[in-house]
Amino acid sequence: MNQLRTPDAALAELMHGIGLKARAAASVLARAPAAQKADALHAAARALLAARAEVLDANAIDLAAARAAGMKPAFLDRLELDSRRYMAMLGGLKEIADLPDPVGRLLAEWTRPNGLVIRRVATPLGVIGVIFESRPNVAVDAGALTFKSGNAVILRGGSDSTHSVAAIHRALVAGLQEAGLPGDAIQLVPTTDRAAVGEMLRGLDGTIDVIVPRGGKSLVARVQEEARVPVFAHLEGLCHTYIDRSADRDMAVEVTLNAKMRRPGVCGATETLLVHRDVLETHLLPVLEALAAKGCEIRGDETVQALYPAATPATEADWHTEYEAPIISVKVVADVGAAIAHIEEYSSHHTEAIIAEDPEAVRRFFAEIDSAILLHNASTQFADGGEFGFGGEIGISTGKMHARGPVGLEQLTSFKYLIEGAGQVRP
Repeated sequence: MNQLRTPDAALAELMHGIGLKARAAASVLARAPAAQKADALHAAARALLAARAEVLDANAIDLAAARAAGMKPAFLDRLELDSRRYMAMLGGLKEIADLPDPVGRLLAEWTRPNGLVIRRVATPLGVIGVIFESRPNVAVDAGALTFKSGNAVILRGGSDSTHSVAAIHRALVAGLQEAGLPGDAIQLVPTTDRAAVGEMLRGLDGTIDVIVPRGGKSLVARVQEEARVPVFAHLEGLCHTYIDRSADRDMAVEVTLNAKMRRPGVCGATETLLVHRDVLETHLLPVLEALAAKGCEIRGDETVQALYPAATPATEADWHTEYEAPIISVKVVADVGAAIAHIEEYSSHHTEAIIAEDPEAVRRFFAEIDSAILLHNASTQFADGGEFGFGGEIGISTGKMHARGPVGLEQLTSFKYLIEGAGQVRP
């Protein structure tokens, strides 16, 4: 007599099967020619274009549910796929398809005194699990980047984007199959049961090689705490912009406004503004006025409040906060050294920017701050794989092992050593 399976056992069996299929697909992809992988991604782009109405309709369902649930504007912004974003998503997919294939790249080569020729060559990581919330475009970026780099991927989206991601996934799989490659290379976990995340974090019986979380602080914290496989992740995007006394005033206004208000809910949005005390009237005041005119709430230290009475007092908690909203904390500092000290104390080591014309200030900022991405005279919202020329990103990593910053094609590969001999034996 067959024993009845518990719900947990049934889910474990489902996830185990997904892992086995992903491992088999990864084996095929590791040997697939570069041209065939590119053809598959172009076919996926054509399928996504044909499915545009279906995907946008599905996204409208997800958005309606999120609004009914009272989700915050920043969350809705991340969830929404309008026509412009849809075409940008397609453009990123095509760009990834046309990028050089990272698999098989010669990373280094040297010859030993005994005549052995040693080559270090890029190889796929294997199977990547991506756990994400709200952003439907993650399914495209993660699917395309992992596939192009010879990896299989298991996608687990949030319940908030279920309809959008399912429609996107169907189009991606159709493209892979059209090119004669396994649709199992990009799999979508078919349940919103949170226990599925736990199964992935345990590695699916050794079939998952890396986990990438894309979502809020609670999700990332859970992944980093519970994962039994390596993780590419950042806990939060607590990003800073520093306006030096040598900064061009108009540039300071324009760059800071973009860094905070272009999309306040993205991880590269500036959350804290630091300003040199010598440029309060000339630089800081017009920056604050420009931010307020766009609807940004200003929270400042005592000096800021004296200069701009509409500012509310900034507390110690504000320097630790990733707002993901049109709110910014502002502090006046004595010099670039004080700005660096503040950033090193409070930053999540994601992205920081300096606006300055003094090369020595820039040199110190770049040399002394240990964050994954540092910018000079540019918005922190450039912290994005697409803006780096990667076609997209599977996430931003603030770790120091293997991958750091936007995780693109090169970061989704490992390497192996190929050694050519002529009969050498070791003495």
